[in-house]
Amino acid sequence: MRLQLAMNVDDLDEAIDFYSRMFATAPAKVKPGYANFAIEDPPLKFVLFEGGGDAGTINHLGVETETAEEVVAAESRLSTSGLDTTGVDETICCYAEKTETWVNSPDGHRWEWYVKRGDADQLENTVVSGPNVDGGCCC
Repeated sequence: MRLQLAMNVDDLDEAIDFYSRMFATAPAKVKPGYANFAIEDPPLKFVLFEGGGDAGTINHLGVETETAEEVVAAESRLSTSGLDTTGVDETICCYAEKTETWVNSPDGHRWEWYVKRGDADQLENTVVSGPNVDGGCCC
């Protein structure tokens, strides 16, 4: 597993240049309005959303797991401990096919537990199956 930090930026190209130099690594994926870095040291999934909100603000936080079973286990643990989750959904979002669940912190930060199952061609969130299939959520 590794933590994920997703930030909003005003200028994607400028941010990619800065963070590529800062973390000494190129983005793993660049799409319109979106880039993500798979940083080895420190282990971090770092995501940039162009125009997703005020520049420099957190878009969302997350924990990237290695398996869907880890997502299901995290959702079970979170909901059993009394936290409201979205339930586990199969989604297409952020140029990826994912299994995910979401929870909001008391101060409004959105946390995503997810595993990427494959690449996709869309940024917008589409719930393919799960409790939110009719009402979308999250990304």
